[in-house]
Amino acid sequence: MEPTFRGSMNWLHTWAGVVLGGLLFAIFWMGTLSVFDREIDRWMAPMTRLALPAKPISFDALRPTIDEAAAARSAFWAALLPTERQPMIRVTWRDATGPVVRYLDPVSGHALPDPGTWAGTRFIFPFHFNLHLRAWNIGLWIVGFAGMAMMALCVAGVVIHRKIFTDFFTFRAEKKPRRLILDLHNVTGVLGFPFHMAITLSGLIIFYMTYFPSSLQVAYGGNNQVFAKEAFDLYNRPKVNKPGELASLDAMVAETTKLWDGDSPRSLVVRNPGDAAALVQAVRPGEDRVVARTDTASFDGATGALLHHRTAGAPVLTTQRFIAGLHWIQFRHWTLRWLYFGLGLVGCVLIASGYLFWLESRRKKHQQLGLQGVRLVEGLTIGSVTGIIVATLSFFVANRLLPPGIVFLGVERFALEIWIFYFVWLATFAHAWLLPARAWLDQSRAIVCLAVAAVLLNWLTTGDHLGRSLAQRHLWSVAGMDLLLLLGAGLAAVAARRLGPRTVITHDTKAISSRGAS
Repeated sequence: MEPTFRGSMNWLHTWAGVVLGGLLFAIFWMGTLSVFDREIDRWMAPMTRLALPAKPISFDALRPTIDEAAAARSAFWAALLPTERQPMIRVTWRDATGPVVRYLDPVSGHALPDPGTWAGTRFIFPFHFNLHLRAWNIGLWIVGFAGMAMMALCVAGVVIHRKIFTDFFTFRAEKKPRRLILDLHNVTGVLGFPFHMAITLSGLIIFYMTYFPSSLQVAYGGNNQVFAKEAFDLYNRPKVNKPGELASLDAMVAETTKLWDGDSPRSLVVRNPGDAAALVQAVRPGEDRVVARTDTASFDGATGALLHHRTAGAPVLTTQRFIAGLHWIQFRHWTLRWLYFGLGLVGCVLIASGYLFWLESRRKKHQQLGLQGVRLVEGLTIGSVTGIIVATLSFFVANRLLPPGIVFLGVERFALEIWIFYFVWLATFAHAWLLPARAWLDQSRAIVCLAVAAVLLNWLTTGDHLGRSLAQRHLWSVAGMDLLLLLGAGLAAVAARRLGPRTVITHDTKAISSRGAS
């Protein structure tokens, strides 16, 4: 540590960034993609590229899947109903093997083919907040620690930049790489500072029960049920272990529509399906506001009688739901959604430029002293930045190449996609450490090839080329995905072009020097 406060903040900013930058980039990258997780779902699962029906389906047509859940003795059955971003019905329950997910046609109620992919909502989005490390909530704790570090990095960055507002308007593209990278780091840091602080803090607040369990222990003696009742006004009742039939779901939905001034439910949940004490709960949509709505109407499954109606929560809960809503961005506002996406990418550039500045400012000294620190961190940087992008694009390409229903060595299709992602990501780290002189160039070229290949494969395997997807409103999400892939390919091509000549010159110079010395 340094003797002065500003020096200590500089030390903290530098080394916390170096140690945690790779993890933070992965979290920011996956979080940025999660802004359009449902659009990614539709690109990766062509059978879900449906038009939103003008007339809602009869909810009683969903009974066959409820009967399946009852036969599997599942404690619940849940259905997410169609929206513009997700025009199919998504039903879930649990059987002896684990979660069951089905997609249903919103018009007929018939099951759609198994997409065979976890796509955005089941792979990319959970990776953002738990890294798919669910045992003992390890992933949540790692991401939470990284979130705290990100906030500390932001504050330390403000402290060490005395001319922070001047730096915001300073970008010297014609200067040496080190100066240019620092300017880029400063600009992205100041531009995204409010967003980065808000998005990081809100992410921590969402999982307050995991990070601050002592509050529940002290206030409620660890009694989760009492806490849930007082804080969330949750309504439930035990099963009676007697068979029972459900009353008309359509009638219950009609009553909720009256309660909610014409709003149809966003989701339906049947608790204890097949039991005489089954409970049907309808959840109100919240796409028209930031606050993550918790309005729920609970009905007796057998009679259809309204048992409980939860509306606005307590002030503290409403505040927490507002903060959660800011982070989840489930509200219907496309301008803000694109703003979130852009600022997420700004965060990625901020982290990457911080790594690059560290490398450029120490490369010459480490070479003179024969140290390996720069080579180690450069490999970490390449794998963390271009590597995860290459892995993500490989995930998309694999999705278009793997045949439906394929099983390889007992591994199902969705798992094969995920294994390809991790294998390619690890390979990019190995490539970066083994061939550091060419790694940036090679991986930039890989991004170009994979992004273009993904667009072409989408066309060849589904017929949804850009001309078609742009012409049909319900395919705009597919068009947006293709356009972003092509834009990313273009940016990577520019980067590869700038890197190529410099790399060749560097190697030629070394070769000439070696021949001269001999």
